[in-house]
Amino acid sequence: MEVWERFLSLCEHVEYKKNEVLKRSNEVAKEGYFILEGSCGMFAWKNNHSVCTDLFLENSFFADDSSLLSGKPSPLEIVALEKSKCLRMSKAHMDELKATPIGQKLFLIGEENSNADKRDQQIEIMTLSAEERYQNLMLTQPELLRRVHQKHIASYLGITTQSLSRIRKKIQ
Repeated sequence: MEVWERFLSLCEHVEYKKNEVLKRSNEVAKEGYFILEGSCGMFAWKNNHSVCTDLFLENSFFADDSSLLSGKPSPLEIVALEKSKCLRMSKAHMDELKATPIGQKLFLIGEENSNADKRDQQIEIMTLSAEERYQNLMLTQPELLRRVHQKHIASYLGITTQSLSRIRKKIQ
């Protein structure tokens, strides 16, 4: 409880409208987030359209980690996909928290989990068919499928919306 209170003391409660940009492409990330209510997505631009690299629901920590750590701009953009309530922590407050033993453990665990999730996502894209990836998403994160627009789901899976529509019809 003391850890959570310390964490909260370093955060700002913020609310975002649907489609509001939290961090713009090619800017330096200055904050990290924890979703209390809603959903957010991380996107990169490719050939004049956005590609979804990550989706986040309640109780998720997220940030443009590479930009946040390097202090350099990145092509990633973070967008609220629903009306969302978040805790926002500045880089300075993150560094302050990381300077404590419990903060070091929290950030290490978070980074390990994030790396494992990204590795699993990469392996799925390389080894599973689009239909298998969709079925896996149905089993592991059904809430995403109910709440996130199909164009973002398709992009996250690395397929077109038409392919997703065919897969959904086939499975039903």
